[in-house]
Amino acid sequence: MDWTDLIDAAFDVAGNSSSDTRATALRTVEASVAPDEKPVASTAGRHPDHFRKGVLVLTTHRLLFLKDGKPPVPVPLSAVTDATVTRTRINGEVLLVVALTGSHRFEDVVKAEVFAEQVRAAARLARNAVQQVQAGPAAAPAAPAASGAELLDQLERLAALHASGALTADEFSRAKQRLIG
Repeated sequence: MDWTDLIDAAFDVAGNSSSDTRATALRTVEASVAPDEKPVASTAGRHPDHFRKGVLVLTTHRLLFLKDGKPPVPVPLSAVTDATVTRTRINGEVLLVVALTGSHRFEDVVKAEVFAEQVRAAARLARNAVQQVQAGPAAAPAAPAASGAELLDQLERLAALHASGALTADEFSRAKQRLIG
């Protein structure tokens, strides 16, 4: 799945067929994508401050809410501590994402439970990657040699964490040396 497919699928679910809105959302996301950031999932939902639905985009690094071409407010996945779903008569399925940066509430979310599980899983992966890097080489168990593709994926994840500010230059350098051996 690429960024265009992800945005198109989410806007289809949101019931927004405007090609201008889709193109603006795609440009907004692509302009802020980290080099190794990949699309994971998307769904439609409504922020409590907006009447019309927008798009929730989950990437390998963060959660974004896109609405009417406005700049997205990113929620770094390494900061997400929980994602829960409640159901109300007025607001439908409500997704509450709790992060170190604050809590974020999205209402009338399509397939909220599935999306919440995807957010929780992606957040666990992001936190584990940060913890492994911060633990340093002494705490890391000796791992069998990774294949070239696995090593490249791990290096890309580390670079993304460094680019997002989750790792300092020193932590990034130590983790990279540990991976390369």
